[in-house]
Amino acid sequence: MRYSPEWIVVSQENLTGKNSRLTITTQLYGCGFVRRLFYICSTMYKIVFAMIFLSLVSCTEEAKYTRAEDAQEAGTEFIRASLDGNYAKARSYLLEDSTNLMLIKQQEINYDQLSPDKKRSNREAAIRPIEIRNENDSTTLYKYYQSSNTKDTTTIRIKKQNGEWLIDLKSIIKM
Repeated sequence: MRYSPEWIVVSQENLTGKNSRLTITTQLYGCGFVRRLFYICSTMYKIVFAMIFLSLVSCTEEAKYTRAEDAQEAGTEFIRASLDGNYAKARSYLLEDSTNLMLIKQQEINYDQLSPDKKRSNREAAIRPIEIRNENDSTTLYKYYQSSNTKDTTTIRIKKQNGEWLIDLKSIIKM
């Protein structure tokens, strides 16, 4: 049995006397407003819950990047993320110090200023390693070019720190 959302009011007129009966009357004037209020509140609750859920899910996105097994994988993942414009992923492979953070920020600004065609070209570019050379057991030099710009070769230094292979962008300035 379904009850109407109308307001129910007990009339006190017929409650006096021996044969008092309880008379129930309805008032229709508040019905539409109350119904809309309940609908809005229930909808807002769902929207707020969905927004909180999405914000929690998006906050954990950076933790999804897997760590590189070796220097070559770290270099390739960093370069691929940079070419794709995924600087959150690129930062996860970066040796964090003030100079490297400044350099990656500048690289991100430069990427944002590229034309859509150049961004597409970078995303489609293949990474071509020229030389991967170990300087010592914790430092590797990764020399490469990308297929969208074959004349420009770049060498990055990859260091092993606390068991993780991380990119040191300062080496680009020194070389």
